[in-house]
Amino acid sequence: MSPEQAEVIAIKALGWLAGHDDLGPAFLGHTGASAEDLRARTADPAFLASVLEYLTMDDQWIIAFCDAENLAYDRPLRARYALPGAEMMNWT
Repeated sequence: MSPEQAEVIAIKALGWLAGHDDLGPAFLGHTGASAEDLRARTADPAFLASVLEYLTMDDQWIIAFCDAENLAYDRPLRARYALPGAEMMNWT
């Protein structure tokens, strides 16, 4: 998946989170972001990665988001790995 495709999925995820009265504020609290940050940082790949990090913490959120967006259930995690900060760890 390209970073651009991943960003599109993350922006959709951000909209989905913001549209849920319980998840939107919880995301803000978890990340320390403000409502203004949501608007200002939608072009920031690192911020979008944090959106996907949050979404992928709960399987039910992934299922609900993917069902709403008609996406395969593996797409949010694949998108997360296509954005900065998700480099694979190499254990030695």
